[in-house]
Amino acid sequence: MKRTLLAAICGILTVAMASAADKPNILFIVSDDTGYGDLGPYGGGEGRGMPTPNIDRLAQEGMTFFSFYAQPSCTPGRAAMQTGRIPNRSGMTTVAFQGQGGGLPAAEWTLASVLKKGGYKTYFTGKWHLGEADYALPNAQGYDVMEHCFLYHCNAYTYGDPTWFPDMDPKLRSMFNKVTKGSLSGNAGEKAKEDFKVNGQYVDKPGESVTIEGVNYPDGVVGIPFMDQYVEASGIKFLEEAAKTPDEPFFINVNFMKVHQPNLPAPEFKHKSLSKSKYADSVVELDTRIGNITAKLKELGLDKNTLVFYTTDNGAWQDVYPDAGYTPFRGTKGTVREGGNRVPAIAVWPDKIKPGVKNHDIVGGLDLMATFASVAGVELPEKDREGEPIYFDSYDMTPVLTGKGKSAREAWFYFTEVELTPGAARVGNYKALFNIRGDDGASTGGLAVDTNLGWKGPEKYVAVVPQVFDLWADPQERYDIFMNNFTERTWTLVTINESIKELMKTYVKYPPRKLQSEVYTGPITLPQYQRFQHVRDSLEKEGFSLPLPTGN
Repeated sequence: MKRTLLAAICGILTVAMASAADKPNILFIVSDDTGYGDLGPYGGGEGRGMPTPNIDRLAQEGMTFFSFYAQPSCTPGRAAMQTGRIPNRSGMTTVAFQGQGGGLPAAEWTLASVLKKGGYKTYFTGKWHLGEADYALPNAQGYDVMEHCFLYHCNAYTYGDPTWFPDMDPKLRSMFNKVTKGSLSGNAGEKAKEDFKVNGQYVDKPGESVTIEGVNYPDGVVGIPFMDQYVEASGIKFLEEAAKTPDEPFFINVNFMKVHQPNLPAPEFKHKSLSKSKYADSVVELDTRIGNITAKLKELGLDKNTLVFYTTDNGAWQDVYPDAGYTPFRGTKGTVREGGNRVPAIAVWPDKIKPGVKNHDIVGGLDLMATFASVAGVELPEKDREGEPIYFDSYDMTPVLTGKGKSAREAWFYFTEVELTPGAARVGNYKALFNIRGDDGASTGGLAVDTNLGWKGPEKYVAVVPQVFDLWADPQERYDIFMNNFTERTWTLVTINESIKELMKTYVKYPPRKLQSEVYTGPITLPQYQRFQHVRDSLEKEGFSLPLPTGN
């Protein structure tokens, strides 16, 4: 009897171990503000004065995506990837200023919390940018461990630095230095610990009291140039630990701070690019650090059973050129143009993804949730973490990765910060633009007030007669073919309208959460106030319809 029971137990353990061993590890690498045209596989690299041999190698070993979409800025881009939901559902369309708290709602599922259901070890390092409240941090959002987690974009760490802004009121500087959190580390369920502060200097003094330009850092300070070396070191340390338990699958999310402006390359990378600009040097640094992480994966023998996925959070930030990436597309970060949303992405998965594949299906960061869950053998939850029904905007890309099928996604919706209806929509190869914020995306001279045409550009809606582009023939969105070419394309709005209508229906059953950070969108008028309840009632009773324009 005992032998039979022991045999049964051993059999169960053997099946469980085999099941765990069958689950692929997942290494998810995200960079910041990296331009579509910066990297070698996209026509950049050496040809633009910034060689990217390690990223080039990833493309040679796996699949490069050419119609992969992010969101138009950092917080929504990262929220979409973490949750598999368009950002207005989670309320993460923007993020609060440091010191204001808030962030990713506790009820949201993340890549980590879903993969935990499949028995994965989960680990986070690098840029988070999804809020600073305790409930919004990685170690409260499904990650077993977060190490060297940075809550903001690079700019935020310069606000309290007198070298950057000597004219700032001392009281305001003191406030920024007090509330701006530096590197955070901690295990799940624990209070995060601040490792050191961060500033905008070439300084690397963690763990020791230091005073710089009159600002005291009692627990040490690390400057922007050195942040990514800590992210890389954390990633490598985790992989070395994971190699000791090869039968336990892991998910590690490595988020490099570069190449978000201001770009200050680490000292060993200064003038290491061909063009010797700060941005190009920083791209070379990024490529090297990605190479070091993936080389460690191979050295440890973990690569054969690991899906490696690399992408970035949004399109190039042309507003801050020349300290910004390049995009061959129209527009910039902060707009619904292709330049703000179409981004580089590469996937490597030995024996599953064929080497050197170029893919043009419509896919995006939203689809990582369903994809990672699928390869891990985990069902997506039907209710959020507080028991309420939840809707995912995520499609499983596994058939695309393995070459067994096309993407099930037929449409992509583009949003700015406060939009409920999309500012633009792509269905197949046609894209309709309703919000032409940023106009042409071209500067009008250094002294012009409208030089910055991303976020600074006002929202301009042309929904009555939208712009329509054929993204196959015209990926730069230069030739509006809605009503002004030899054969008008008004009929494209039939399928686009239907696609938007189906999206809008989901808001009724699955209402968006409260925005986590509000932006000024102009005055609220009395007629708007009076119409608000009417609009809600109308949505609930009649759904949403976008009338098709007639005539020409």
